[in-house]
Amino acid sequence: MSQEGNMRRVTAIKNGTVIDHVPAGKALSVLKMLGIEGDMSNPVSLVMNVPSKKMGGKDIIKVEDRELNQSELDKLALVAPDASVAIIRAYSVAEKMEINLTEEVVNVARCTFSNCITVNPREPLPHRLVVTSRDPLELRCRYCGKTQDIDGLIDNLL
Repeated sequence: MSQEGNMRRVTAIKNGTVIDHVPAGKALSVLKMLGIEGDMSNPVSLVMNVPSKKMGGKDIIKVEDRELNQSELDKLALVAPDASVAIIRAYSVAEKMEINLTEEVVNVARCTFSNCITVNPREPLPHRLVVTSRDPLELRCRYCGKTQDIDGLIDNLL
């Protein structure tokens, strides 16, 4: 392999989170979903469309000095259900976190259908989205049965 092929595209981080195996082109959606914007103080490294034997192409995100919590992992499952998440401490992988896309996603995002009963604030129902297909990802609202727009769900995260 050429020396160029062995080069690191992004340097190691001392502490923080590495999100790998994000589907190519979805990294910006992941950043939006996690509330990572340009005005934050934590350095963020983003590599898009990196060659991957497993996926063909992938995106990688490194966020320094921030560890994802379970709620954020649940949101991440809507955009990158097969991503791998590593928590880095002192330049080493301290733990690997699991993203679990279950058969039903509860209280992660509101239904995108504006007339759904869950949108009414007087109906305190849990927000339930059923996974009808994993690849490609397809979700339906448990109550109204409408297929969800994945990009729209990012704007409806709880």
